[in-house]
Amino acid sequence: VLPPSDMITEASFYLFSATKNRFYFRNVKILIPPTWKANNYEKPKQESYDKADVIVAAPYWKHGDDPYTLQYGECGKMGKYIHFTPTFLLNDKLIAVYGSRGRVFVHEWAHLRWGVFDEYDSDRPFYITGQNQVEVTRCSSNLTGIYVCEKKSCTEGNCVINQLTGLFIEGCAFIHERNQTAAASIMYMQSLSSVAEFCDESNHNREALNMQNRMCDYRSTWEVIMNSMDFKNNPPLNTTNLIPPPTFSLLQKRDRVVCLVLDVSNSKNGTNWINQLHQAAELYLLQIVEENSYVGIVTFSHSGEIKTQLRQIVSDDIRTQLASFLPTAPTSEGTNVCAGLQLAFEVIRKHDGNIYGSEIILVTDGEDSAIKKCFSDVINSGSVIHTIVRGQSAAKEIEQFSKETGGLNFFVSDRLKSNDLVDAFCGILSGSGDTFNQSIQIESTGESTKGYKQFRRTVTIDSTVGRDTFFVVTWQTTEPPKITLLDPHGKNYTSENFSIDTIFHVARLQIPGIAEAGKWTCTLTNTHLSPQVLTITVTSRAANSTIPAITVKAHMNRDTNYYPSPMVVYAQVSQGLSPILGANVTAIIEPENGDPIILELFDNGAGSDVVQNDGVYSKYLFSFPGNGKYNLKVQAQASKIIKLHAAVPWSHALYIPGYVENGTIQMNGPRPSVTSNDDIQIKVGGFSRTISGGYFTVSEVPMGPDTDVFPPCKITDLSAKTEDDKVILSWTAPGNDLDQGQAKQYIIKMSESFLDLRDAFDNATSVNTSSLIPQPAGAKESFQFNPEDMTVENGTIIYIAVRAIDNASLISELSNVAQAALFLPPRESLPNTPPNDNNPNNGVNITIVVLIATGSVVVLCIIVSGTMRILRKKNGKRGTAMTA
Repeated sequence: VLPPSDMITEASFYLFSATKNRFYFRNVKILIPPTWKANNYEKPKQESYDKADVIVAAPYWKHGDDPYTLQYGECGKMGKYIHFTPTFLLNDKLIAVYGSRGRVFVHEWAHLRWGVFDEYDSDRPFYITGQNQVEVTRCSSNLTGIYVCEKKSCTEGNCVINQLTGLFIEGCAFIHERNQTAAASIMYMQSLSSVAEFCDESNHNREALNMQNRMCDYRSTWEVIMNSMDFKNNPPLNTTNLIPPPTFSLLQKRDRVVCLVLDVSNSKNGTNWINQLHQAAELYLLQIVEENSYVGIVTFSHSGEIKTQLRQIVSDDIRTQLASFLPTAPTSEGTNVCAGLQLAFEVIRKHDGNIYGSEIILVTDGEDSAIKKCFSDVINSGSVIHTIVRGQSAAKEIEQFSKETGGLNFFVSDRLKSNDLVDAFCGILSGSGDTFNQSIQIESTGESTKGYKQFRRTVTIDSTVGRDTFFVVTWQTTEPPKITLLDPHGKNYTSENFSIDTIFHVARLQIPGIAEAGKWTCTLTNTHLSPQVLTITVTSRAANSTIPAITVKAHMNRDTNYYPSPMVVYAQVSQGLSPILGANVTAIIEPENGDPIILELFDNGAGSDVVQNDGVYSKYLFSFPGNGKYNLKVQAQASKIIKLHAAVPWSHALYIPGYVENGTIQMNGPRPSVTSNDDIQIKVGGFSRTISGGYFTVSEVPMGPDTDVFPPCKITDLSAKTEDDKVILSWTAPGNDLDQGQAKQYIIKMSESFLDLRDAFDNATSVNTSSLIPQPAGAKESFQFNPEDMTVENGTIIYIAVRAIDNASLISELSNVAQAALFLPPRESLPNTPPNDNNPNNGVNITIVVLIATGSVVVLCIIVSGTMRILRKKNGKRGTAMTA
């Protein structure tokens, strides 16, 4: 029995109780790595490593064995995946530290599925209440325990108040009683035996300095969960019977089976389309599709034709042979998508008798009204359909093919200088988790170049890639451009070194061995008088099987958008599971018609970016030139040494230092030391990456001039400190429109009541901001004031919040709340004794001036599909996937 099966079985019963008899795990699919010995495991269909809900793999270095969830959306939005390490699953000693594995799983599942956040804060474990007490950052506040000093910094072993902060000095920890009566909360300490619920309105601690309050406007986790789509129209089950335990299936990805299904109909600009199709499909066969894959080719117009049966890619010769079967010219009029797909199924069946788990890459303009005839058969075939659609007139069923079967979908515009088709093929990779053999797109760019002028690009090959590195050049005229390629050491490659195809206008150079790390400069000279479009594409693979390559993944927060709802562009830059910081990340959004939209993405924890320094870069997108499809491409690069990770508040299970049991403190071992940020760097001298993020559709964009409907974005990082009698605030500047531009002014209010400030901001006492001029979005703001308009006495606590106003007088949402407390500074210590029964909140009275802001080698791959009862209804159909 695999350890995850015990964990998920326990989690299922715990989840059912925690959700008040609503949800449990029904089916669990465990995806075994393809590198493991075959053992008659089932064949996966849509389940793949890159779609997994749970990954079990070597530790992400900063968190060690802490279970965590990659969660970078706003409150209530699903996370990306849960990460468990093999040590966490196999070492029973960690149960004392994190609690039972099943309970930890439910804690992380709530992060992943319902977008709630932790109710503790490892960096700010204490805060000051409105009653002038030091409190533990927790929910509910009814959980009891004692204060213990763990480090030598504590005087005589006692927790001492720091006169500068008003909080305990470093080293003080709150040790919980093992036997509690409080039932909440799972998002704080699910390890306690009494904890069986999420905090709700009745016991939520709104003063606590945690991510749940800051990100979810001080709502309880249960309020957020109940507002999710899962809970709509799904009342509790009226049953006294025990729910059934989950069933488990073991799956293993075998050799990849792919069939290209290519539209060669003689429609719109057919000859040029065939050239582009040949260029992109050839690049896919020669450079992208993984070794040992089986590949076949089918073409179609009014009817279909099998160009070649499946061939296994075991050599470069096989790749070249497959490329020789690609179409060379358009055929007849008419588009019969069903004919092409049915022949592809025939080709695939000849391999092992079934279609299940195979992949089809369908490339078409999609102008076929007869697709409905085969739609059901295709959806139920068991094959994953990736679609690349050209033009604006594709049948809606084409897009549904990929959505219903778990495939990718891409849109290709008619722009001559677009490299969309190449980018789409480069983005269709195996989901097996074998990243060593996956192709990585380093560069993809094109430009209309005037006669006898040059088009030059410099790309950086970093030390994590370099194997099977290709430089590919395309052009339009009969004669190729003059090509010069300079490597980092000054070695010069010219057109004579490239393999040139004058028929399909492609020149290709494969760098032998491992390409030198550093800057490579490619210069193309147009040898014709008239302008033409020249393109450069560079691909490579990981240089070392034990060192993950730097990768970039890009996507929008939704596939379909209705104006004026803003969208968010996301780009995740990482090396294995470790984030890459300090990169320059740019999103290029191309509409069907009109100029591209260029956005610089940031990882600064402001605006659309929820978590600073997590390697996920983002930006709001809210301005659209018109209705229709939009392509997303992301370019990431850096020119210097990139550091791995600073402290990342990813949603993770709390490391528990110990418990109090029967009046005796029982401490766990110290948390294993983790390598510091200064010790780990990727010494690559920079890197370059380009990736397609697919396409999205926008509707209801009004005609005529834009009307300003977007206020400045919410400020989420307001913080404060005191110097003498002044309050000093700092935050990241929002924009005029969300996180772009420059706001017109700020409104700062203060109050002695947290609730009054939050719920009646306009009635609170104003702070004079006449001297405060907003800076451009993303800049760091700092402002100080003397709270002279408020009667400040010993023990007064001031709550502060900010709103921004734009040029159209639109006002942002209320910021997170910062807290300032003014006291006289005594020296006071707290003895190492259990809490007084007369003080149920276990707080410590303080009198001091304080200010606080509230507010890779894969080991195993597991997939949980159809896990929750709600998933049977196909709403939010992300499969519960566990990848170990």
